[in-house]
Amino acid sequence: MRWYVGADHAGYCMKDALATMLRGLGDEVIDLGTNSGASVDYPDFGERVARKVAEQQDSLGLLVCGTGVGISMAANKVPGVRAARVTETFSARAAREHNDANVLCLGERVTGAGLAEEIVRVFRDTAFAGGRHARRVEQLAELDRRR
Repeated sequence: MRWYVGADHAGYCMKDALATMLRGLGDEVIDLGTNSGASVDYPDFGERVARKVAEQQDSLGLLVCGTGVGISMAANKVPGVRAARVTETFSARAAREHNDANVLCLGERVTGAGLAEEIVRVFRDTAFAGGRHARRVEQLAELDRRR
């Protein structure tokens, strides 16, 4: 599985730890920054990861900022991206199973390290259910085409 990962200054530590975990699971991880606590703008990294995920259909994205909110807003501006800000495992599973989410957004300042790892594992290991959910995901794609 290929992952594109990115974070702003408030999320880079968690991003690095989760990237290491994913590599340990045998996944390919492409880190698009940032890699320090120097202040940067989350929209830049949200867009950078989202564009790569939109280009690589079978890839997933992982984004981290302080809360996960801002970076998810940035990622969702890119057509073809369905970024989900997640704070627990139920939503991680539903985001993949029902919404075919392709980018996971977390907040380093609001989610503990152990829970974040569990969320990533659930997101990674859950497949899109299709069926009645496919129609709704297609409606999201139609909204992208109208932009």
